Amino acid sequence: MSQTTDGEATPETDRMHDNSWSVNLEEPRHADDRELVVEEAVAAVEHTAAGHHVNVVTHQELGHPSTYLYPVIHANFGEAVSVEYVDQCGCGGHVSRVHVE
Repeated sequence: MSQTTDGEATPETDRMHDNSWSVNLEEPRHADDRELVVEEAVAAVEHTAAGHHVNVVTHQELGHPSTYLYPVIHANFGEAVSVEYVDQCGCGGHVSRVHVE
């Protein structure tokens, strides 16, 4: 499960989501920490029920998620998920949709 810097579980990944939902990974603590973003994105996918998707919103400072996040998602989940780039937010962040099959 994903952890915050104080060791508490993040609210987004403290339960299974049996609906489509979004996880915000563009807070200031995410701006320069790709490892944290990848860890929390993987946890978000793990907490998304089959047949639904999670919109993963990543910080603009990390660049396009296809360069660092998508390979890890595919390596961890293989054919059980599909990933699509949705858009760049007005604030500069990136939105990716991970469908859980």
